[in-house]
Amino acid sequence: MPELPEVEVVRRDLDPVVVGRTVVAVTVGRDRAVRREASPRAYVDALTGRTVAATARVGKFLVVHLADPVGPVDPPDGDAGAVVVVHLGMSGQLRVADDAAEPRLPHTHVVWHLDDGREVRFVDPRTFGQTWCSRLAGDARPVALAHLGPDALDGLGLGAGRTGVVADACAGRKVAIKLRLMDQTALAGLGNIYTDEILFRAGVAPHRPAGSLTAAEVDAVATVTPTVLAAAIAARGSSLRDAQYVDATGRPGTYQEQHAVHARAGAPCPACGRPIVRLRMGGRYASYCAGCQR
Repeated sequence: MPELPEVEVVRRDLDPVVVGRTVVAVTVGRDRAVRREASPRAYVDALTGRTVAATARVGKFLVVHLADPVGPVDPPDGDAGAVVVVHLGMSGQLRVADDAAEPRLPHTHVVWHLDDGREVRFVDPRTFGQTWCSRLAGDARPVALAHLGPDALDGLGLGAGRTGVVADACAGRKVAIKLRLMDQTALAGLGNIYTDEILFRAGVAPHRPAGSLTAAEVDAVATVTPTVLAAAIAARGSSLRDAQYVDATGRPGTYQEQHAVHARAGAPCPACGRPIVRLRMGGRYASYCAGCQR
């Protein structure tokens, strides 16, 4: 958590705030938040004076594209600061403050100061998240994200090709289908919540070997994936009991109210009424209906 829908909601919130704005200063309050950089100063120098050209997302990663430098500091490797990557990790949040005088939340580790007086604040109590500068690979993805598989929303929303993406991910694999869908090198963006919901709607049990899915089951998974993700984005993501996910303005999502199986162990299945089962898998838990998912 957060997964693809939550990151996409944050990206859409952030886009009108930052695009066209110049980062006039950067504050790093905890070095761990920028641990991929050579130093916190390298991160500050790479962003200061840069104008935001666009925002994007790859799986669970937010990507901020920077225009050519307009300040005195140029990134040391030419295009090394072409993008800023933000990974929210387990508890990270990007919060927009309309006024720099607004009190900062505890665990605010990085602040981008914009030229209109607003601030973008990276808050992360557990510090699993991070942000860093990168350059673009040949496919227009940041180099650091080149290892990720097709994006679970963009890669599957392109008509007939989406079934092939899932089929390739499953072919010959003995690993459980839930764990394969959570493998970011196979499909980028899915985690514990949305694999539960996708597999329920596709009628596939989470512990099935990925390679055992029939062509019809593969097509079902591929078909429902963008539908589930789009519905979650429309509901502004899922905020669970820990309330660690909120959008850029601090509001929780509501898609948890539509969860059919995730975090509903013991509750009746919305389709057949049988109790939802909770199954431990690879250090995580799957929630599913043994009656509806085979």
